[in-house]
Amino acid sequence: MAIVYEFVWQVLHVLLHIHRTLITWFRLRLRNWNGQLWSRALTALIVPIALSFPNQKNIVPAPGKRVGRRYRWGADGKSLEKLPDHIGLLIAEEEPRYTDIANLVVWCMAVGISYVSVYDNYGVFRRNNSRLMDEILKQQQELLDLEGSKQLSVEFLNNGTDKQDQQVLSCQSVLKVLSPEDGKLRIVQAAQQLCRAVEQREKTSKDINVTMLDSLLRESKSTPDPDLVLKFGPVESTLGFLPWHIRLTEFISLPSHVDVSYEDLFSALQRYASCEQRLGK
Repeated sequence: MAIVYEFVWQVLHVLLHIHRTLITWFRLRLRNWNGQLWSRALTALIVPIALSFPNQKNIVPAPGKRVGRRYRWGADGKSLEKLPDHIGLLIAEEEPRYTDIANLVVWCMAVGISYVSVYDNYGVFRRNNSRLMDEILKQQQELLDLEGSKQLSVEFLNNGTDKQDQQVLSCQSVLKVLSPEDGKLRIVQAAQQLCRAVEQREKTSKDINVTMLDSLLRESKSTPDPDLVLKFGPVESTLGFLPWHIRLTEFISLPSHVDVSYEDLFSALQRYASCEQRLGK
């Protein structure tokens, strides 16, 4: 009997192994079959959907993005309660970044500002005006996708008189590149002119007043006084920026022009739009 029991036990043990082997095999087969079934089902669903969409590049071309951005910036300008006609960019930092300055100029034009003045205390932009113009043209084409035929009037003040140097950009805006000599030198020239008029008895000392001096300083100038000056840098000074023309100008300080963003500019314009200007009252 012991031999029979041992034989039966061995047979049952073999059958158990066979049973486990068959279950494992069926599980693997079922898993593979399910995976193929799900894969085929997903393919059947996804492929027709994907084919139903055209090429995305044809829907939104790169130039279209720039055009949309240009209209958005224009809408931002119209949304403000007031927008400066003339904005000054005063760079109070020793190492100007031409790309960042060019971006600021292009953004100002895009929101609808008619006059933009760029000024630094060292006259760097005046001496390197061609480099600045090239960078502005490059950024205008990159940011706004405007053709070179649409041009911006670029002017340089020379000994107190407006001299139109060249035209490179667009948006019917005027760009002025200024240096310290443009403000102080013009005041000196106006004072000398008044002294000569008194010396030659064309005028008397009683005729000289603020109105007369103002008219001399604005002679042959169609550019309005700056409504807003954005000063970039840690120095708390106007650094000789058109001293006669900023009596009613609003100043807003920003930490730096390096890596400045459109949001930084628009935030400053919003501050200007919300401020109350008493105009000396």
